[in-house]
Amino acid sequence: MDGEASPHGIAIVNTRIWTGDPTRRWVDALLTDGERISVIGSSAEVMKRVTPKTRVIDARGLFVCPGFIDSHIHFLQGGFGLASVQLRDASTRAEFRKRVAEAAAARPPHTWLRNGDWDHELWGGELPRKEWIDDVTPNHPVWVNRLDVHMSLANSAAMRAAGITRDTPDVAGGTIVRDENGEPTGIFKDNAQALIDRVAPVPTDAEHDAALDAAMRYVASQGVTSVHHMGTWNDLGVFERAHAAGRLATRLYAAVPIDTWERLRDRVAATGRGDDWLRIGALKGFVDGSLGSHTAAMLEPFTDAPDDRGLFVNAPEDLYRWTRDADAAGLHMIVHAIGDLAIRTQLDVYEKVAIENGARDRRFRIEHAQHLDWRDVARFAKLRVIASVQPYHAIDDGRWAERVIGPERAKLTYAFRSLLDTGARLALGSDWPVAPPTPLEGIYAAATRRTLDCRNPSGWIPEQRITVEEALRGYTADAAFASFEEGVKGTLARGKLADFVLIDRDITRIPPDEVAGARVVMTVAGGRVVHEVRGA
Repeated sequence: MDGEASPHGIAIVNTRIWTGDPTRRWVDALLTDGERISVIGSSAEVMKRVTPKTRVIDARGLFVCPGFIDSHIHFLQGGFGLASVQLRDASTRAEFRKRVAEAAAARPPHTWLRNGDWDHELWGGELPRKEWIDDVTPNHPVWVNRLDVHMSLANSAAMRAAGITRDTPDVAGGTIVRDENGEPTGIFKDNAQALIDRVAPVPTDAEHDAALDAAMRYVASQGVTSVHHMGTWNDLGVFERAHAAGRLATRLYAAVPIDTWERLRDRVAATGRGDDWLRIGALKGFVDGSLGSHTAAMLEPFTDAPDDRGLFVNAPEDLYRWTRDADAAGLHMIVHAIGDLAIRTQLDVYEKVAIENGARDRRFRIEHAQHLDWRDVARFAKLRVIASVQPYHAIDDGRWAERVIGPERAKLTYAFRSLLDTGARLALGSDWPVAPPTPLEGIYAAATRRTLDCRNPSGWIPEQRITVEEALRGYTADAAFASFEEGVKGTLARGKLADFVLIDRDITRIPPDEVAGARVVMTVAGGRVVHEVRGA
């Protein structure tokens, strides 16, 4: 599949193409030749170059833009989640219990139930407990995560399998939630999740392959042609197997854990950084956890938990050492930081390392960059640090974030406008399966900031809204820049990869609140149609 472009080319004519190129933003036609764009300009120019075998698509005014690039995704986990128990919209304790029970009943005994993506805010904020589901899952270990993946619920069967008791000690960088008697409730946060992960069964190669195929099909239906995957060496092996078999339909920039930088250095030295379908060279690290789990590292205590300021998943001295050494080896640093203390800590690390290692084009990234202190906003541009952000989180977390950090700190939560206005570059993504990998919804979220509960019709913290076109850049040109690939994709130009998407309306000409209702009609990756709505 990867590399098998239409042998006779695809011509898109009579359309409205947003190229992403500021010197030539709008044209009305393009023509592909193999995996690349050979002509981009007027319909008349393109029609002069077509042959009888060229597939000519009269788009009749449909909107075309570069293929969307999701700058932060957990691709295989999202694929597995498509077939897992679905808890994301379970809005009551009873519904949560019912869905777990139904999923267990549909699976053979002793099969583990995984994923889930539950959101305790939907039923008032109470964390689920093992007692909610133990009696309906006596023969099924359950290990289901909150939608942010920073805490998970285990039932008693899963805890027995892991040997967890009241005497199990706490874990650095994590929390075992306990009841008033000291018994584990079933909730494990951040690093403590490894206690259950280590005994959960590892999916087979065939299961991994199926998850990848499902993920590729799903994101293609949303107009996504490239993703920046945050994962493991095992994930990379799955991608390499698919690439060797010619099965890739989504381009991948695959990051591996930061503490394995020496292994990545040696791999890059031995085999290079890959090709246009599968690239390596990036390292993913963590400073802290998440706001929803109260594990984001904050400068001041949480408003609703005055004795708690979150936690560091990794010690700052380790983050500095890994960043310094990996950067010296020419590798790309991509580090998760959500709380204002976490963000400042990693910005400090980046600043120190850049001075020590000397000037170069390093494109340091902070993933999420959610809760900023005002003193750090301008540092992103000053230090040339890319803010890799996920707009959907703003309309999701905006339902409850002020309760956790208060209205004053919320003013610089998901501060997209402030970051852009100080000269920072935004790369947009989803964090799937934490949020859906749906760029049109992400653009809507960035441009409207209307929370999912419909309580903020003018936008939650509306002064942080950005324009539809700015969000489009974040999902295309700036996302390509964030993986050192702006020379081959992210904009539509002659010689660039033929990655583009057709949408049923011009999202730059409709009210921002209508963008989420737009529909992807066709997705083309490398000159090959990977998704098409027939009869559209």
